[in-house]
Amino acid sequence: MRRDVKFVAMGYQELAGWESDDHLAALRTFLASCDRLIGLSKEKSTGGRPPPSPELLDACLEAKKLPAKVDKAGAKAFFETHFSPHIVVHKGKPGLLTAYYEPVLQGSRVPDETYQTPIYKRPADLVTLIEETRAAKAGAMTHGRKTAAGSEPFFTRAEIEQGALKGKGLELLYFAEPVDVFFMHIQGSARVKLTDGTFTRVHYDGKNGHQYSSIGQYLIDKGMMAADKVSLNALKAWLQADRERGKKIMWQNPSFVFFREAPDDGGENGPPGALGVPLTPMRSLAVDPAYHALGTPIFVSAEGMGHVEKSGKFEKLMIAQDVGSAIKGPERGDLYFGSGDAAAKMAGVTKVKGSFVVLLPNPFASSADASRPRP
Repeated sequence: MRRDVKFVAMGYQELAGWESDDHLAALRTFLASCDRLIGLSKEKSTGGRPPPSPELLDACLEAKKLPAKVDKAGAKAFFETHFSPHIVVHKGKPGLLTAYYEPVLQGSRVPDETYQTPIYKRPADLVTLIEETRAAKAGAMTHGRKTAAGSEPFFTRAEIEQGALKGKGLELLYFAEPVDVFFMHIQGSARVKLTDGTFTRVHYDGKNGHQYSSIGQYLIDKGMMAADKVSLNALKAWLQADRERGKKIMWQNPSFVFFREAPDDGGENGPPGALGVPLTPMRSLAVDPAYHALGTPIFVSAEGMGHVEKSGKFEKLMIAQDVGSAIKGPERGDLYFGSGDAAAKMAGVTKVKGSFVVLLPNPFASSADASRPRP
């Protein structure tokens, strides 16, 4: 149990922006999560993933009973009937929202003068030590390298980029820009236009197990960039301005991601998040699973979002469907904005204070232990 946070009940009438939101869009995203949660509840083993709570499953089963053509009013009534809003109360840092997206990049299956930076398939000797949503709670190393004696830490980013995996046939695709590949690791997926004009997709397939370290924070700590200037776009420009310097800064983050190839659907669906369902632009949210169970509806509020909403206010019911190495804290969220250049531009400048109102399933919300969501 996390004792550093409480979830305090409030009324929907107190929740600014609730009435004007598109609850039907949120319901569709919630239903996608429910399909996965119901499936997980029937499996004998969830692969180390925390099982869905009975209360959230009950809400999912009620959602599945809704008519196929439920309207916005019906969707709003569903959430108000089966969930109660709770303010997140904690003594930690104020809520922080960033955003992520699925890059669309040019790539090649073979290296040449232009395409020289590879992404790698998952090595056969990479072993999962602990399921990643559980590791987020424990702060434990998620992966290691299998050896005759057991397991040991896998190679770091610097070691891999200096040749630790060379000659093993693990190169999956090649790209022209090392900085794009670095941020692809952070985003966890990409659509790739190959040199023959066709598209493919690559998805996250594990990591080396080393803790993620923010290069933005590193630059701030070293006095190399002002805190109010750090954004995705600013970091890209800084890294590209001096290639050798940029490479060494990227090595300050020892975490390294491996990928698998998947068929491309033309961008119709988003990449899968940690819950295993396709992400929905503006409705899927990455959270810290130490505080929030995947599948939980969370109303996210922020100002200073004029690059996304004309009003400057972001007030949307989102669904916790993903996690991220940099997403730590009870009100730390990463908003999924979609695929391509437009999503990239919006995500690249998103770094604002924000707040969560967590919708807890009513049977659980009314219980004596309503101070935290169950995993």
